[in-house]
Order: sequence, then structure tokens, then C-alpha cells
Amino acid sequence: MFGVDSTELIIVAVLALLFIGPKELPATMRTIGRWVGKIRAMSRHFTSGIEAMIREAELEEMEKKWREENERIMREHPALEPPTAEAAPIPPDSVEEPRLPLGEAGKRELP
Repeated sequence: MFGVDSTELIIVAVLALLFIGPKELPATMRTIGRWVGKIRAMSRHFTSGIEAMIREAELEEMEKKWREENERIMREHPALEPPTAEAAPIPPDSVEEPRLPLGEAGKRELP
């Protein structure tokens, strides 16, 4: 990650043991671990925020392209004009519904 080799880690561990001492070393390592955890959490939060912004920008760009394509298609293929009086639908009053024969007590007769 940072180009730290195993020999460099051993040297840092020995120096920490000499300068901090074996009594304070566990508490110091816990503190360092907490700080590293906080830094990683902030890094993940920052990265996810940037990725969300990129996704939103891509979605806006795609929506813009879709709108432009839709407008182009609508210009090339305009909608049909509304029907004239000649092509008007048949009014429901003029059509008779088929009547089924009824048996006793208003029940349908089965064929």
C-alpha cells in the first residue's frame, strides 16, 4: 500500500518497544488502531459520496439523451390527428346488448 516492507515494520516495532516501553505499548497500539479505523471510515464515506455524485451525473446525462431521442422520434413520427366525425365511435345507445334466456327465479339456463 505505502511501500512498507516487512523489515521496515520490524524496525518500527523495535523502535516503538524501545521508546514507548512494553508497559505502554498495548494502549498505544489500541489508540493507533482506533485512529486508523476512523481514517478508513472517513475514506469509505468520502469515496461513496463521490461515487453517488458520479452516478447521479450519469443518470442526468442518460435522461437528457433519452429526452432528446424521444423528441427526435416524435418529430419524425408525429401522432395521428384526432378522429373526424366520420370516424366517430358508435354511441352506446344505438347498440343492443344480447339477451340471454332466463329460467325460473331469474337464473340462467345452462345449454
